[in-house]
Amino acid sequence: MLERYEVETFLTLADELHFGRTAERLRLTTGRVSHVIKRLERRVGAPLFARTSRVVRLTPIGRQLADDLRPLVAGIEDALARAVDAGRGVTGTLRVAFLGEWTAPVLLKAVAVFSERHPDCAVEVREVQLFNSRPSLLDGSVDVLVAAYPFDGMATGPVLLTEDRVLAVPAGHPLATRESVSLEVLADHPVVQYPAATSDGFKRDRTPDHTPSGRPVPKGPAGNTFSEMLSLVALGRGVLPVGEHTRRYYPRPDVAYVPIHDAPPIRRGPVWVESNTTARVREFVRAAADSVER
Repeated sequence: MLERYEVETFLTLADELHFGRTAERLRLTTGRVSHVIKRLERRVGAPLFARTSRVVRLTPIGRQLADDLRPLVAGIEDALARAVDAGRGVTGTLRVAFLGEWTAPVLLKAVAVFSERHPDCAVEVREVQLFNSRPSLLDGSVDVLVAAYPFDGMATGPVLLTEDRVLAVPAGHPLATRESVSLEVLADHPVVQYPAATSDGFKRDRTPDHTPSGRPVPKGPAGNTFSEMLSLVALGRGVLPVGEHTRRYYPRPDVAYVPIHDAPPIRRGPVWVESNTTARVREFVRAAADSVER
């Protein structure tokens, strides 16, 4: 097993490629840095750095070792941070967001339960749009998002909200007077598309390329926000499969909503970056699940 100071010294020198700067960063002498590296090279049985009077560079073996060690060290640091969070209790600030007006009441119920259990943790609530929902999670400005599944590449669950699907069509459209329609009608009309920032899995679920029988679905224009997409429907640029809650939260005289009788339900719940599974996030997800049962 490598000692922590050996790993730290090696990775710092791999970054700096300079014994003096490495010693300064670690608050050691250059002699101590050199001693640690030579000892590590003896254990490996090969040089990790090529040294001249002017240049220090990684050897291929040293570069491979650095590449292998960095994610392991990051994982240890993340695990330690999670342990510290758990040991200190749930404090600090949790940033949560909702995507779609109909998810706001579900989110607020979860916030109420979480805040009751963890009064020392502040909760910031915000709304995100289709185009910035994923970036907000990735850049850390949002810790947990309540949104629709699937949400590719993210941790999800549990399901907090389930709804049937309906088809949004212009108010004067021939389909507007139907009691219900099949997914097969998507092959007969352009389908308004979600913005490029949404995941491929989500798009396949909402605006598929083919109907269940394999017929190609023509693509209509894309919108950046949900309201913009409904406006494209109202303009006659295409139809759009949506959740039934859209009737209540987005009532429009120029758009009709027709039930889709053969479509699976839409499921919504918490979404977060797996590597950001802090004590705050875990407790919020638990509170969200418990809030549904109240």
